[in-house]
Parts: sequence; structure tokens; C-alpha cells
Amino acid sequence: MTLIKSISGIRGTIGGKAEENLTPLDIVKFSAAFGAWAVKNSGKKKIVIGRDARISGAMVSDLVSNTLIGLGIDVIDLGLSTTPTVEIAVPIEGAAGGIILTASHNPIQWNALKLLNEKGEFISGADGAEVLAMGESADFDFADVHNIGKISKDDSYVDKHIEMILDLPLVDVEAIKSKGFSVVVDAVNSTGGIAVPKLLKALGVQVKELFCEPTGHFPHNPEPLPENLTQISSELEKGKYDLGIVVDPDVDRLALLQEDGTPFGEEYTLVAVADYILGNQKGPTVSNLSSSMALKVVTEKHGCTYSSAAVGEVNVVEEMKKTNAIIGGEGNGGIIYPELHYGRDALVGIALFLTHLAKSGMSCSRLRATYPSFHISKNKMDLNPGVDVDNILSEIEKQYASKEVNTIDGVKIIFDNEWVHLRKSNTEPIIRIYSESESEATAEHLAKKIISDIREIIS
Repeated sequence: MTLIKSISGIRGTIGGKAEENLTPLDIVKFSAAFGAWAVKNSGKKKIVIGRDARISGAMVSDLVSNTLIGLGIDVIDLGLSTTPTVEIAVPIEGAAGGIILTASHNPIQWNALKLLNEKGEFISGADGAEVLAMGESADFDFADVHNIGKISKDDSYVDKHIEMILDLPLVDVEAIKSKGFSVVVDAVNSTGGIAVPKLLKALGVQVKELFCEPTGHFPHNPEPLPENLTQISSELEKGKYDLGIVVDPDVDRLALLQEDGTPFGEEYTLVAVADYILGNQKGPTVSNLSSSMALKVVTEKHGCTYSSAAVGEVNVVEEMKKTNAIIGGEGNGGIIYPELHYGRDALVGIALFLTHLAKSGMSCSRLRATYPSFHISKNKMDLNPGVDVDNILSEIEKQYASKEVNTIDGVKIIFDNEWVHLRKSNTEPIIRIYSESESEATAEHLAKKIISDIREIIS
């Protein structure tokens, strides 16, 4: 059982002892800390909440809502919703912030509180540290009986979110409708089962729904990786569809499958959407250091500039604002389109991708073949507790000083047409080692070489 307190929120497994798991005591303590922080930071006494469909969601939602009203804060409860929908609702409501109750791609026993500022964006590292400190010190005052807040239910925001997407200039509804696309959707029995079919039907797409009942009983591991998507792949192999669409439980990650059931590639969701955006509007792009260099290649093909950020959505958003990027995200299928909002959003990704597919006149597999083909090898190395990981990274940096090295987030070594990125975990004694090359074998070889280097340093 696990409880992880981080600058982006609190997450853990349901049940067990307080301070070791995500128990009601932990939920109340950190909900109160965030509520007090949000009011102090904004001067507003309103917070938006929403949740995915996991089976602990109603319990967690009730605890959070009642804690917030106990602080004298009014709660706008969107109920079953998506992470990007809550992000959009916060500024529309003029709220002090938002709390999304989701453990994203984690299994069924997990839940979490994801924390948003008054812009509907994930709170910064400094703000997250302040919230954690307030939670540990219980530095907040509850309201007296005459000033308790109230809870209002509003289930209209998924529809509002979809309307905002349909109104985007680069979403061509008529072009999509004209193609008569037929699509299979796997929403892992969470809130994507509400939002994704509704969006697709508004776009005139025929939808075959797999696992779209928001029961919270995930039919497979909810992380949208190829090894977890055998059912939708089998359905696509029947040959009746143009595309497969998969989202994680809170609908901020988008994975696509080609018409034959093979993966489009989670790294290439962002690449394809960026290619479409850049073909219509020139501007910078951003992804994180562990994402495919295919985005850089496509960006430069359009005569635009690419930059990378530390891993983590808040870091990507910060770099996007700094560079005035018009599209960005992460290689796990996270699309951030500032024209709508600064947050990963599978729904806007779907609409932009389908517009691109419709206007290209190609099948999904033919479109994928137009992009440079790179292979990422994802590895991790377990270390003995007490090993000085920072020293290991410093030694690797010295060994490869003749190469281009980026140290804004771990150590990334950039070769001519490939790279290796090493990052330490904040919660486990491990080093994550990602490598990318045009050849799968070379990417694997690069990772093994770095692992060998690390072993020599330790020994």
C-alpha cells in the first residue's frame, strides 16, 4: 500500500493506515490544506471539483466536498467528468482553484487529488510545497456554523467543453463529417465513456463503444499502452473501421490505433496533431525531454522552432508560455493546445487529429508512414537504498562531456540522431533510462551501454 505526497498533489492506495495510504484522514487533511491555500492565494471562496469513474470516487468526492464547505468554501461539483473539463471549468466559474479526483492511469485501488490554480492549470512546484507544508502543520481555520459553504452540482461542463472544441477554427467539423469515419473507442469504463462518444457523434463519426460504461471497473490495465489494448486491436482487425481511440481514466492521454489494429504510436499522437497545426499556423512547439525527437523534425520541416522542457505537465506548460508555443505536450499521448487551454486534453486531440486525417485524404496507416520513424527504449535500473543517484548522474555527465548534454531534468545525452535520458525517481531507488534512435536495436544498445556505465560507477 502506498501514499505519495508530491508538489502536484496527493495520491495513494485506498484503505489501510493513515499516513501510509490514501485514507479519509489524509484526504480531509490535504483537501483542507489546498482549500485554505487557494483562498489565501486568490481571495476567492469557490472551488471546482470533478472525478473519474473509479469505484472509490464517490467516497473521495464526498470527503473533499464536505471538507471544503467546512472551510467556508462553495463547491461546484461537476460529478463524473474529465481532467481537461475541470481545467476548463475553473476559470469559467471564477473559482479559486480545482481538485480533480483521479489517479489517472493507475490501477483500480489508487485514487488521487490533482490540484489546479485559479487559471485551471496544475499548481507550481513552489505552490505545491506550500500546500504540503500547510497539510502537515494543519495550518488552516474552519468556518463557524453561520459561514459554512454550499455544494452545487453542475453536470453541463462536458457538453460545454465539447462545444468549445467544435468552435475552434482548426477543428473542421464538416470535413470530418464528409468522410463518414467509423471508429472504435476503448474508454476503460471511466468518464471517457461519457465524453468521447459524445464528441465523436457531434463530429458525425460512427462509434463502436468498448468499455464505455463509467462503472470504474477497469477491464484491463488502464494505462493506454499496446500490451493493454488487445480487445480493441482485435475489433479493428475485423476491418470495418478507420481508427481506434483509447483514453486513460481521466481523459488527458490519447492513444490511437491504425485501421489494422496496430498502434499509431503514443509518441506520434502529438507529432501528427502538431504537423496539422503547423501546416495552418506557424509557431514554436514544446515537448518534454523524454519525448520523441520526431516532433523536432516535423517542427523544423515547417520552418519553426522546437524546445524541450523537464518532464511533467507543469514544466511543459511553463516552457510553452515562455516560448509562446502554439502546440505542445508529452510523448505519452498528452496534447496541450493553448488555443483552448493549457492542459493535456485527449478530447481536443481527437478533434484535431480527425480533422488532419480527413483533410489528408489518407488512411491512418498511410498518414503515420509520412512521419520519421524513431524507436524509444524505456528502461529502469534498480539501485540499493542509500546509493548516491546525484553522483551517478554527475559522473555520467562527465563521461559524455564531449557530447551535447542537457541537465535541466536529470542528464540527457544527445548524439547525432539519437539520445539517452537518465532521470532519478523521487519516490523509489531507481534511475529511469530512456533512449531513442532510428533503429530499435540501437536504442536498446544505447540503454544497455548507459546501464553498464552506471554499474562501473557504483562498483
